[in-house]
Amino acid sequence: MNRILSMVRRCVEDYDMIKPGDRIAVGVSGGKDSLVLLTALAKLRDFYPVPYEVEAFTLDMGHADGWPSAEFGELEKFCQQLNVPFTLLNSEIHHVIFDIRKEKNPCSMCAKMRRGALNQALKEHGIHKIALGHHYDDAVETFYMSLIFEGRISCFQPVTWLDRMEVTQIRPLLYCGESLVRAAAERLKLPVVPSHCPVDKNTKRQEIKELVAELSVRYPGLKERTFGAMQRLPLKAWEPVQQRRRPLPEDLGG
Repeated sequence: MNRILSMVRRCVEDYDMIKPGDRIAVGVSGGKDSLVLLTALAKLRDFYPVPYEVEAFTLDMGHADGWPSAEFGELEKFCQQLNVPFTLLNSEIHHVIFDIRKEKNPCSMCAKMRRGALNQALKEHGIHKIALGHHYDDAVETFYMSLIFEGRISCFQPVTWLDRMEVTQIRPLLYCGESLVRAAAERLKLPVVPSHCPVDKNTKRQEIKELVAELSVRYPGLKERTFGAMQRLPLKAWEPVQQRRRPLPEDLGG
């Protein structure tokens, strides 16, 4: 976990993500990324020179079978161990998308509805900052998704201000590769909840993930050069406030 903490702290400082007195919400889906992020921010809180608070929010997607009450209980218990307040949010998102609308390409609408539900909850709790679990590989894959499917050179930003909701999104895992995150989740035996999404592993993002993995075998260093280019161009809001060194290949693995 020390490697994760080191990379998260560097990313937080490079992009000035945390201010004194921040209350930071973490959207905890139960996946490895959000659980590692929650763990890292909770542990970093104990020694970071800037004081801040962490709170966990889990969105019940409203599955018809009532899933997953037992797994929600495990997430709540884990949050108690980290001394992090836990809030469960009820929704009908799954029912609306798959039962009522019967969406064939549900990812965009699902993401929009989940963001809306989380942002509304933050507003009700008086929280103005949320940490999202996007990591290094997510950023590279999003860059190629925008390029290939939309013809745009674009990606989500390390820090994003949503003026309508008065919420700042931060992505502290951006310097951590997926294999490093997965290894940490396994080593710490985090209570990872299996995905119950009907289209899991059958999306455009999965296509790009497989394409990037294939190209990385043929062209070693592809992801590192892509990420570096995103910072050097830079894409909007991707130029670090301060950066001591870029993530190296050995930083990203398990």
